[in-house]
Amino acid sequence: MAKNQPVKNIPTAKAPKATVKNTAKASSGSLFRFPTSQNTSLLFDKTNYILLAIGGALIILGFILMSGGNTDPKVFNTAEIYSFRRITLAPITVLIGFAVVAIAILKKPNDTNEAI
Repeated sequence: MAKNQPVKNIPTAKAPKATVKNTAKASSGSLFRFPTSQNTSLLFDKTNYILLAIGGALIILGFILMSGGNTDPKVFNTAEIYSFRRITLAPITVLIGFAVVAIAILKKPNDTNEAI
C-alpha cells in the first residue's frame, strides 16, 4: 500500500451519551462545595432544643457558683473556699445539667407524620 493513498472510511461505534442530569447549581465562588440534601426536617424536636438550652444553662450556673472568692492571693479563707455552695451545690448543679443534656439528646422527638 502506498503512503499517499487515502484510507477508507471504517465505521466505528459511537460512544453512548450519559443520561444523568446535571443538578448542580451555578458556582457561587465558594471554596467548599457541600452536597445538597433532600431532607428538610430537623434532627430534634422543639422540646429537645429547649432541654438542651436548660441543661447548658444549668452547667454554666454550676460553674458560676464554683467561681468567686477573695481577690487577694495572700489570704486563704477556709470558710469561703470550703463552703456548701462550692463543695456541694455547684457540682450537683453541673451534674444535673449534664444529665438534662443527655436526656435531651436521647429523647425521641414526637413524630407528627405517622404512617397510615
